[in-house]
Parts: sequence; C-alpha cells; structure tokens
Amino acid sequence: MTCVAPDAALAARRVKATLIGGIAVLLWALLALFTTGAAGIPPFQLLAMTFAVAFVVSLAVLATRGARAFAAWRQPWPVWALGVGGLFGYHFFYFVALGNAPAVDASLIAYLWPLLIVVLSALLPGERLRWFHLAGAVMGLAGAGLLVTKGGTLAFDARYTLGYLAAAACALTWSTYSVTNRRFGAVPTEVVGGFCGAVALLGLICHLALETTVTPQGVQWLAILGLGLGPVGAAFFVWDYGTKHGNIQVLGALSYAAPLLSTLILIAFGQAEATWQVGLACLLIVAGAVLASKEMLRRRR
Repeated sequence: MTCVAPDAALAARRVKATLIGGIAVLLWALLALFTTGAAGIPPFQLLAMTFAVAFVVSLAVLATRGARAFAAWRQPWPVWALGVGGLFGYHFFYFVALGNAPAVDASLIAYLWPLLIVVLSALLPGERLRWFHLAGAVMGLAGAGLLVTKGGTLAFDARYTLGYLAAAACALTWSTYSVTNRRFGAVPTEVVGGFCGAVALLGLICHLALETTVTPQGVQWLAILGLGLGPVGAAFFVWDYGTKHGNIQVLGALSYAAPLLSTLILIAFGQAEATWQVGLACLLIVAGAVLASKEMLRRRR
C-alpha cells in the first residue's frame, strides 16, 4: 500500500488548481477573435449579452444538480461585492479607458494587472514573492508591450489623463480581485454564476443609459454566444478556482500568454501579420512564464 505525504498531496492539488486556472488564459486568447466577430455591438450591450449567456448556462448546469446546488449563492455581502465589483469594475474601467485614450496606451496600462497580481500576492498569508516570480512577470510585461505597441513607442498625452487613470483602475481592480479572492477559498466556485447574472444586469443598465441598442446580425450572434461560453463564461469559473487554490504568482505570469496567443490566433485566421515583434514577444512571454514557474516545475519533477 502506497502512502502519499500530506505535503506532496497538497503540492499536487496546488499544481492541479494552477493548471485549471491556466485554462482561463487559453480562453481569454479567443477574446480578440470573438470580439472582432461582434464588431458593431456597443460595449455595454455586448457585456450584458455575453454575461447573460454565461448566467443562463450556469443556471442550466446548477439545475441538473438539484435545488441544493443553488445554496452556493447564499454568501455574505463581501463575497458578492468582491465578485461583482471585480468582474464588472474591470470591464467598466476598460471601456472608459478605451473611450478616453488611444487604444494602444490604454491597453498596455490595463495589462499591468498580471504584474500587479504577482506583486500583491506577497500580501497573502503563506505566500512568498521570490525574485524569479517578479522577473518572469516583468519579462511577460515586456513581451505584451511589444505586441501592443508593435515595436513602436508610447507617447503619453495629458489630454488623455482620464483614460490613463481608468486603465490604471482597470488593472488595479482585476489584480485586487484576483489576489483577494484567495481569502475566500472556502466559497464554492458555483457562485460565479450569480456574479455573471449581476454583471449582466449592471451592463444592461449602463447600456440603456449610455448607448443605442443594435440588433446583432448573422455572425455577431455566434460571436456573442462564443464569448458567453468561453472568454466571458467558463474562463471566470476556472480563474476563480485557480486563484483560490493554485499558485497565484505563476498564474499572474502565465496571464501574459493571453495577448500572445490571441495574436497568434488572429494571424492564423488572416487578421494579423506575423512580424519579428511577435516572435520576440513569444520568446519573452514563454521564458518569463517558465522562469516564474521555476519552483513549481522543480517540485513537480
């Protein structure tokens, strides 16, 4: 009879949770492709529709488990405040940033969140921030910067201060949510379905107040469905599980693979061009992820 040491079993569960959380990165890589397919739909309307899809699917899944499954949604208000605030706040600030600053500048500032996750993780009980975690995240940021700027330079303009601040708030919101989520490790991941419903409602309110409704046509419906099932649906469920039980520093560094994989998918579908910047970004992001995962990979081996 084989006996597994408690520490080894805990480490194995942590690796498994990290890999599950990493699925979110793969799903977020499809975000640009699906969003391109939904072009023309106002942002808050798209937010409401995609999160509504995620909400309906979560309802269907819970219904198959019986009425008791919905007990997971009975959580204290701080859980709901963190979940809904994280999911809706990130998208709200991102839309404000894109509307008040150049897309390149806003996107790069907003994509500071993986680096902030790595840095803020040092505040969690039992977590240690090592030099290779930080170095790996910085390498990932450099690679993401190459992808966003296409090797060019950034020219920050005081006229876009509101957009820059919104992009920074976007990065801070998602990183804070992801790190603080570890403190609610006992909360079942099923509650994310409730978060999706609340975000869909808030998105609808913002849409009705700020936008003109556009009726989706043809491929737009498929793109909305794809977003709701993947990047805006399942991704948040696996990310919730990963941030609660996995290696938060590794997940932060791995997140920089999302813009790289997204670019490669666009290239494969003929909507982007393969350049030296993409190749160098690939090297930086992959090397950074491996470096940040050094300790986990060594333990696994």
